[in-house]
Amino acid sequence: MTDLLYSEEEEALRSAVRELLADHCDAADVLARVESDTPYDRSLWKALAQDMGLAGLLVPEAQGGQGASHREAAVVLEELGRAVAPVPYLTSAVVATEALLACKGDDAAKLLTELASGRTVAALAVGLSALPGGPHGLVRQEGGALHGELTAVADAAHADVLLVPAQDGGLYAVPASDTATVTVTPQISLDLTRPLAKVAFHGASGHRLTDDAPTAVRRALRTGAGLLASEQLGVADWCLTETVRYLKERKQFNRPVGGFQALKHRLAGLWLEVVNLRAAARYAADALATGSEDTDVAVAVAEAYAAPVAVHAAEEALQLHGGIGMTWEHPAHLYLKRAKADSIAYGTAGAHREALAALVGLEPPL
Repeated sequence: MTDLLYSEEEEALRSAVRELLADHCDAADVLARVESDTPYDRSLWKALAQDMGLAGLLVPEAQGGQGASHREAAVVLEELGRAVAPVPYLTSAVVATEALLACKGDDAAKLLTELASGRTVAALAVGLSALPGGPHGLVRQEGGALHGELTAVADAAHADVLLVPAQDGGLYAVPASDTATVTVTPQISLDLTRPLAKVAFHGASGHRLTDDAPTAVRRALRTGAGLLASEQLGVADWCLTETVRYLKERKQFNRPVGGFQALKHRLAGLWLEVVNLRAAARYAADALATGSEDTDVAVAVAEAYAAPVAVHAAEEALQLHGGIGMTWEHPAHLYLKRAKADSIAYGTAGAHREALAALVGLEPPL
């Protein structure tokens, strides 16, 4: 029987990551960064990726990684969600890494080693809203060079390498530093802690990593969707915890606001949603880790449920904090924006419900 409880090793990992984030990623620092032109926190990424070795959790030990599983990566993403950390962990250490793990050959193995070291950041050049197995933008391959434009690519502005699927079925590794043939233009993003960009290729050259880009991209997006639920769990859990703490301290009519029955009912309902989300997210992470035959179903269930819960938790936090929750200085808006942006990442909840219905043979009503 599958054990979805956190192991001692996973709890120790959580404690270490939470302690690091408490020291390097408090709310004031995140707010200051999103107000600047450099939301990406390089010092935090170095501490996470290089000093703790978390960039290589999913990379086999033979390629210089930790050889851990998706369960451990999910724990890291929970904590990053709790801190709305402005680092490319999901896009580089999870999605791009999974795409490379689907590739064979020395070029892919070398790039995996570089990602595991934390010194290289990669981004899969696919729009953030792309559904696993669904359509997404492709560039043209003409005369050995890549041409085309892709939009809403998450963390592309901070990537050293872009993994680019092309119409010829190949997946190419293109250096982002080749500014003569690669143009990365920041786009306005609701979530300022995970910036988006438009990427244009003007005759760019790259290493062909595989002839089966669709399989690599589907694997990467499925893993991204499944583990995104853990990030959304972290967002929802922070919102619930902080709201409960605030309502215990905030007084009205000389008694804590949290003692009012109407608010107790709202928070109790939200707690149940978060508990159920934890179960769904843990099941998706475990299915990915074990290669279960139910992985597609587990991922679809997790994402169909996670997005509405995370958004609801962030909305409740914003409202129940009262006037202070509406201010820019309070971090509640960062969590609402992350929850909203995540609700369309790697497929909307509605798209995942449709995918789930198809997987289990549930026909739509006539």
